[in-house]
Amino acid sequence: MAIQLDTVEPLELSSIRDDADLREPWSSSATTTVVLAVVAGVVGALALALADDASAGRILGAVLVGSWGAAAVFVARHRPRERLGALMGFAALVSAVALFGSALLARGAASDGARDWAGEVRAIGVALLPAVGVHLALGLPDGVLRSALRRVEVGAAYLSSAVVAALLVDRRPEVAVAPVAVMAAAGAAVSLIGYLARCRRARSAHERARLQWVAWAVVVAGAISIVTVVLHALVDWPQATGGIAVSTTILVPLALALGASERIAVRIDRLLVHTITLAGLAAMVAACYLLIVLGLGREPTGSEQTLLGLSMVAAAAAALLWLPVRERLTDIATRRVYGERHAPDEVLRSFGSRLTRALPLDELLLQLAESLKKTMLLSVAEVWTRSSGALERAVSVPDRGSLRIAVGAEEEVVIARAGVSGAAWARIWLPAVLRADDEVLRIAPITNSGELLGMIVVRRPEGALQFTEADDQTLTELARQVGLALHNVELDSALQESLVEVRRQADELRASRARIVEAGDAQRRSIERDLHDGAQQHLVALAVNVNLARQLADSDLDTTKELLQQIGRDLQDAVQELRNLAHGIYPPLLMDRGLSEALRAAAGRAAIPTSVEAEDIGRYPQVVEAAVYFCCLEALQNAAKHAGEGAEATIGVREEEGALLFEVSDDGAGFDMASGVQRGHGFVNMSDRVGAIGGSITVESAPGRGTRINGRIPLGGV
Repeated sequence: MAIQLDTVEPLELSSIRDDADLREPWSSSATTTVVLAVVAGVVGALALALADDASAGRILGAVLVGSWGAAAVFVARHRPRERLGALMGFAALVSAVALFGSALLARGAASDGARDWAGEVRAIGVALLPAVGVHLALGLPDGVLRSALRRVEVGAAYLSSAVVAALLVDRRPEVAVAPVAVMAAAGAAVSLIGYLARCRRARSAHERARLQWVAWAVVVAGAISIVTVVLHALVDWPQATGGIAVSTTILVPLALALGASERIAVRIDRLLVHTITLAGLAAMVAACYLLIVLGLGREPTGSEQTLLGLSMVAAAAAALLWLPVRERLTDIATRRVYGERHAPDEVLRSFGSRLTRALPLDELLLQLAESLKKTMLLSVAEVWTRSSGALERAVSVPDRGSLRIAVGAEEEVVIARAGVSGAAWARIWLPAVLRADDEVLRIAPITNSGELLGMIVVRRPEGALQFTEADDQTLTELARQVGLALHNVELDSALQESLVEVRRQADELRASRARIVEAGDAQRRSIERDLHDGAQQHLVALAVNVNLARQLADSDLDTTKELLQQIGRDLQDAVQELRNLAHGIYPPLLMDRGLSEALRAAAGRAAIPTSVEAEDIGRYPQVVEAAVYFCCLEALQNAAKHAGEGAEATIGVREEEGALLFEVSDDGAGFDMASGVQRGHGFVNMSDRVGAIGGSITVESAPGRGTRINGRIPLGGV
């Protein structure tokens, strides 16, 4: 079979760029971001160049400034209309200003004025950093302050920064640590509360992911800082704890940049879960060492610090390896103890998973018996099901054939309420299950909502260990799950039967509608034929006689009189013909006087003697009266054809229990119900007519015993 592939056009770099650049158009906010980032980079580079000695702290500061500036440009590139990039660029610039002022002070200005100017620059930069942090946290994830409260909080933060900057400038060139620390702590609390509130109101998965990236950065930075401080307190390493703590903040601009990417942002959920788990584990190990070593002992010195550090590494490694090692050891232990891969309670989990695979019930129960035999060290595992007042062995491992135990209604109640029972109980209530009086046996009834659906029977070899309480609990839970499965199978079977019945009724309804349409067409053709052959012929004859009488009126008066008399008789015959036809369509007597009178009139015209018993009925909806009347008429016609000579018929109509009942019986020849006569045209017409209004027809007959046709029409829904 030949397959022709379409020509593949060469992939051009320009098309890739066009597809990749389907981002928001560049905006003034993005331009501002780039300008701020460039200025911050230039100021940071000047600060590093002005320093007399390029210490690690100054290099770290320059790296942080560059990181914030680069991350701001990245955010502006992917989110040009958002304010987050400009805010990050401003944060980079403030950090660069603080670094620049610090470098000027460290270099040593030639005059007091220059030193004052350098101190003011550093003070402003340091004081602004907490306010910028609050602004960033409350503006996440896009830099917009979405409520008046947040705008007030950010304004208060900048006002506090101005006050602290004034205090710092007043005490130049030294930096007052306490005001900055207090403002930083207050800003951190406000930022945390606002961040959590923003997470609760996240409107999309991407927005939530951007917020989670920030959480990941803070958790990692906090965990590293805590571990560093604990290590320094215990083993006096590392020395530069402050520098390490500051260096971890580089994760924040990195997280903000990653969150701005559509493709990367949504991949944070699993990473955040594992990060929180590992951070919590590290914090727990650190806290335990602090409490035990420093709280109960003393601060280690010399070689003790080395041993303590190695023990901390060992504890961390053991904590990280605990889960995989535990799973492996559990697997080995269950193999050695149970001789199989899984422990007995594993049957519960495996059976629950099999229920979701839509396996056939027989295969599901067989797998259950096999698993039970292997995991509980059984000699025999059996599953019994209840059907038609008896318990039947559905599956057994090893195969022991089928067995059926009859149980009464009282015994079913006892078995359903017994719980997991042993041989002593079985000896009284289910002796047929026992093979020996002293065998190790457990019987777990399978029930659902108190109804007995079956039972699980497990045996161990003679002399084996008795079943434990854990085994009984496993069997109880397993029987509950099997009961749910069997109940679902019963519901499914009932649903299938209902579906089959609905389909059958739908087929019957379609066939009935077709027959009704066909009967209506046949009735119209019959009316047309009766009019043509009956009343029309009389009227034509009348017209001929009228013309003849007009021609003879002047010449032969006696003949004219005879013709007029004949015309009168023919006219009466035509009227009677029309009346008979009207009776066949819808009897006027039925409309005017009701069922009782109409049926008596029909009985008077019947071909066989017919009596009517319908004294205690009243008037009913027209559709009901018509259905009863025409069904009785059809039944009388059938009786006249098939009942034989000398047969008599009886019509009975009565109201009973919200329904109108009618009966047409004859004492004629009858017929064999197995012959299919009741499916004839007349019976089908009656069934269709009554079924159309929710009623039903039944036929009773036997050779030599006549025929009885019973109909029932409910009155409530008509």
